[in-house]
Amino acid sequence: MTQWILINIAVFLIVLAITGLIIPQILLVAFRKNLFDEIDPRKIHKGAVPRLGGIAFFPAIIFSIFMVIGCSQLYTFSLGTEILQSSIISFCFIISAIIILYLVGMADDLIGLKYRAKFLAQICSSVIIIAGGVYIDDLHGFLWIHSLNIGIAIVLSILLTVFITNAINLIDGIDGLASGLSAIACIFYSYYFFASGLYLYSMLAFATLGALIPFFYYNVFGNAQKHSKIFMGDTGALTIGLILSVLSIRICRIDNPVCGINPAIAAFSPLLIPCFDVVRVYLHRIRSHRNPFLPDKTHIHHKLLALGMSQRLAMPSILASSTMLTIFNWWMSSYINISLLFLIDLILWIIANTLLSHAIRDRQRITGVEIYK
Repeated sequence: MTQWILINIAVFLIVLAITGLIIPQILLVAFRKNLFDEIDPRKIHKGAVPRLGGIAFFPAIIFSIFMVIGCSQLYTFSLGTEILQSSIISFCFIISAIIILYLVGMADDLIGLKYRAKFLAQICSSVIIIAGGVYIDDLHGFLWIHSLNIGIAIVLSILLTVFITNAINLIDGIDGLASGLSAIACIFYSYYFFASGLYLYSMLAFATLGALIPFFYYNVFGNAQKHSKIFMGDTGALTIGLILSVLSIRICRIDNPVCGINPAIAAFSPLLIPCFDVVRVYLHRIRSHRNPFLPDKTHIHHKLLALGMSQRLAMPSILASSTMLTIFNWWMSSYINISLLFLIDLILWIIANTLLSHAIRDRQRITGVEIYK
């Protein structure tokens, strides 16, 4: 176990260093070639900001994992053949799927793609992942359901993969939000995988965390006027979203609770806020007779901004809420039925959004300006 702790630390530090070195070079190229995120009425940022930060994620993650594993096997100590063999085949399929979305995201950031093309790519990626043996076959008591037959398992896995990937993509609306929520999820996932003995997946979560931290710094604390601010774009959002969907689904394949935490609770609690938000937004758009796939300014972060919060306050407020909700769910999963716990989460979400909506309407009446639709 000690050697895997060292391996995870090494992977984390290597990704951290590589991403920290690549992002300034991406900024340099973006400003030389005028590759900026277009400003439109729904965008919050001002000034020329490149949206190619996500290009750094996948190369840094895959290089660090393969390099550390290779060096460890060749020069220092064996990582355990049985441990690697139990995961390496699925891991190869996962990497292949990530490559597809990484390239699709890059194409979207550079030339633009229709949402139908991105959906098709996400479905293809999810099918590849399922072919590698990573699919959800047990709900661990959610809605009092446990094992699933293979047909339902495949369909549900495709839907979850596409849903989670898009949830991360759509929550990427203010500085540091998508990367912060994803980093929090990676911390919880890396712990759960490590405690369950799935060290390769723990390494993937740790590597993803290492890629997100330098980006978070440039995204939140960078200055557009000084050419030091960058967005992750669809390349980053789709890549990170797919990785998180894979990690969450793989946790659901763990047979027994780790540290008393229900695997389904461990898998989806860190993703509840972006997932709840995307459902609420889609329902709001349909109710308003809008295309549910076209962007607008109705996400949870837009609500906080409509209350007068700054981005620097709204972002940590959502991150703190996600962290506390995850800790609460992990703690209570030993005492409360998973279905009841999900219902509690849903009620808390509805109450929070209702209170926000009332506060926004009160502010609109006072100011006389419609600040949220």
